[in-house]
Amino acid sequence: MNLVDRSEWLEKRKELLLEEKRLCREQEALAAQRRALPLVKIDKDYHFQSTRGEVTLAQLFGDCSQLIVYHFMFGADWTEGCPSCSFWADNYNGVECHLKARDTQLVAIANAPLEKLQEYRERMGWGFEFVSTQGSNFGADFGVNFYDGDQTEQQQGYNYGGKVHGEELPGLSVFVRLSNGTIAHSYSTYGRGLDALNGAYHMLDLTPKGRDETDLPFTMAWLKRNDEY
Repeated sequence: MNLVDRSEWLEKRKELLLEEKRLCREQEALAAQRRALPLVKIDKDYHFQSTRGEVTLAQLFGDCSQLIVYHFMFGADWTEGCPSCSFWADNYNGVECHLKARDTQLVAIANAPLEKLQEYRERMGWGFEFVSTQGSNFGADFGVNFYDGDQTEQQQGYNYGGKVHGEELPGLSVFVRLSNGTIAHSYSTYGRGLDALNGAYHMLDLTPKGRDETDLPFTMAWLKRNDEY
């Protein structure tokens, strides 16, 4: 870290601002390409366990025409949710009302039994809906669950790369309900594609130390659940 006078700092800051503006334009163009992706009709009759009882994929939309699903790593026999997914989920808390104002519903989905999910949701202090896909191949079909013989739909490995790195992996999928009631899949992202959803990381990226993970034994080795610090 170098100490300079204000005029030199301002010159460097203006140079960086040009790069930041360039990146903003590229991100806007990429978002437009994402929105322009074609849709895939959902033909399967997926069912989930919720606090409202058994619900279909269509019912998860509520009154909205768009649905964002976060595929949360929480195996059926796990005692608690993945700490990394919990870190990401902390960034979703409180945004539901803003998403609904733009016709979008947010739901987290995992394989653990509903009772276990609700207990963990309460422990973490989250307000968004958390439902169980136990007994469904929804996670397998959307590229996040890779139990033996379980990935029945896509057969492409994790993050479209043809490889599998574990039985439970994180991801996000977006669905839309068309005016005729048809449910369609518009987008999914995995791995580093999920970085855009983590506001805490983006805040750290603004600081001199950044994420400060270079010398750790592995990325996020520092991380704890929000009630464990």
